[in-house]
Amino acid sequence: MRRVDHPRFTTALRQVEDSIDAAWDSFCAEFGGDTAQAHELAEVVLQDTSEFDWRVVDGALNQLSCPDCGATLGAGDSGCPSCDKANGFRFAAQETDRPGVPPGNEHAIRVSSAVARTRHRYSPRARAGYELFLPDLLDGALPTTAQAQRAKHLINQLTDDELERLITPADIG
Repeated sequence: MRRVDHPRFTTALRQVEDSIDAAWDSFCAEFGGDTAQAHELAEVVLQDTSEFDWRVVDGALNQLSCPDCGATLGAGDSGCPSCDKANGFRFAAQETDRPGVPPGNEHAIRVSSAVARTRHRYSPRARAGYELFLPDLLDGALPTTAQAQRAKHLINQLTDDELERLITPADIG
């Protein structure tokens, strides 16, 4: 079974998508926005993403289509100028760790979920590393630098097909 088809991954990805949708809905409600105003609010958010939580920024990106490729803004293929720029904006947003998790956990969730949600933009090695750890990150874990470096070293020794079949971090050795 491929990782992307495994319930461990699909559940984690759904959890992230739901949290983005909830953050966006809450943001819109706070500003009295409705569906018709979602596009306008999204444009405002993207004017300075550093003013907003990353989930609101990702929610804003979900409201807009890329003028170059037609995909959801920031989710088109690498090399699309507008998507590349929007994808970069996503990483300027604020991130606040949840109570009871190690510092840096929220950053790790944001990066891992960005890779998992737009996996076609990243190499098989990058996808494997970030996707493998996403469910654990959502549970509040955070690998140490040494653990992450070891995982990267082991991932770099696998073929693309082997990488897609990894389900948990323990599968890499």
